[in-house]
Amino acid sequence: MQHTPFTGAPTTTGALKASSIGTGISRGGVAAAATAYPGDGNLHHSEPAPYVPAGGVETNGSTPVYNAKSDFDYESLALALYQEWIELDLFQDGLKRFNDSAFRAAGMTASDRELIAFMAQQEIGHATMLSNILGARAPQQCNYIYPYTNVKEFVDFCQKLTRWGEAGVNGFLAHLDSREAATLLTQSITTEARQQMIFRQFEGLFPMVEWFEVGIPQSWAWTLLAPFISSCPENQTRLIWQNFPTLMVVNQPDPWISGTPRNLSLAHNRNNGYSSAGYDSTGYDPAAYNSHGYNHTQYNFTTSADQISRLNATSGFNQTAGFIFNETTGINNTVGPGVSVPKSPKGSGRLNSSSSRNGCSASVSKIRLIPLTAPGRQVLLQWDLPGKKIGPNNSYITTTETKAGSAKYVLWVSQLNITYTPLHVVSGDNGANGVNDVNNSTNSTTDSIRGYTSQPSLETYQGNPAFNGTIFIAITDSDLYVSPFNLSLMNPHVVAGPALYQAG
Repeated sequence: MQHTPFTGAPTTTGALKASSIGTGISRGGVAAAATAYPGDGNLHHSEPAPYVPAGGVETNGSTPVYNAKSDFDYESLALALYQEWIELDLFQDGLKRFNDSAFRAAGMTASDRELIAFMAQQEIGHATMLSNILGARAPQQCNYIYPYTNVKEFVDFCQKLTRWGEAGVNGFLAHLDSREAATLLTQSITTEARQQMIFRQFEGLFPMVEWFEVGIPQSWAWTLLAPFISSCPENQTRLIWQNFPTLMVVNQPDPWISGTPRNLSLAHNRNNGYSSAGYDSTGYDPAAYNSHGYNHTQYNFTTSADQISRLNATSGFNQTAGFIFNETTGINNTVGPGVSVPKSPKGSGRLNSSSSRNGCSASVSKIRLIPLTAPGRQVLLQWDLPGKKIGPNNSYITTTETKAGSAKYVLWVSQLNITYTPLHVVSGDNGANGVNDVNNSTNSTTDSIRGYTSQPSLETYQGNPAFNGTIFIAITDSDLYVSPFNLSLMNPHVVAGPALYQAG
């Protein structure tokens, strides 16, 4: 298997298209019968059999056929197969590229390597299942390129890739026409959720900080996946899904090191006797991060000097007046489009001693005395304009249905929550115009745009911080109301992204 960039010329470009394309899916109202069922705990229809309530889909005793039953089914399942193929290659590549001693230096054991090898075997089963459902034209395994250079970056990339793989399937699973295929896919994607949790443990992160697992649209998953596919076999089955312009989190939190204290004063710095009082096992202190606490002067900025001071304090960036992004310590801090894997400054070596109270080495469960992020943290972003060749054989093109200069919001998607924060556009020229908002337009598709927002404070239910764990963000032109079941209605409003953000 090759792991080098594609250098040839594509024989075809663009996403798969039908002979006729509609103008769009309009937002409708509530279906007439959607609220008709009384839901009072009583039975309202005859039982088709003893102990069997009326209703359900395909519960009439007909023989199940495990195949695609619509274009939506086929394209969704094909996307899932593309994901399974890269996971198989990824797990095998990490084990081949880094030997036992490299894993030991990162705080991992031979047993951890065996677990990753078993995950690769799981992917063989998942790919076989989906190939059988799709039939003769099922996508084949491709050649891939990866951003990691050491074990820590490999583990972080795996943790993020399995996250969007899981979320990508969660997003379309309930919409499949083939309930039979959905049943089998449910049984494979729950395995992938366990893989993602294990990679979190390898990084010293708390295994599962969320109460609910998120779902994202297919085009979001394809946008994250495609940049890491170098080339595919001739006559490979193509996909219909959109590739949005790339979004990067410039100051992506590093899971391998302790995060930022909730209070930036010396009294609460982890090097000065930081106290963990008030933190639960996830490292989250609800009282410290309520909305009242973030209305104080410390997190309320009115001048560029205030903003720069905050960036220096929270992200470790060396900013200068008028330049929110420092080229040497900013964008170069992360690798991998959309994924934004933090660069490891010490190769495969361990950043923290496993005996340290703040250590972040591999562990079944780790209490982080200092969280990676907190509400109010400034998040630095960089994104591309559309028109970039990307994906297998450079044969897909990034596109957006939004107008130039229309980026206004950052959309945050996590658990059951979808919310927006204001986007402050800096410029496309390294912030030479200062920190004031400017028209986010540039002259070519090779230019990138920069801006920032702040991590929101929100609870899914009381006691459950919504934006915790590995979550998704995107830049949009509107703050349209959507929910987990119809999140894809946001696609026409996506300017760039999604990107993964390591919160918590």
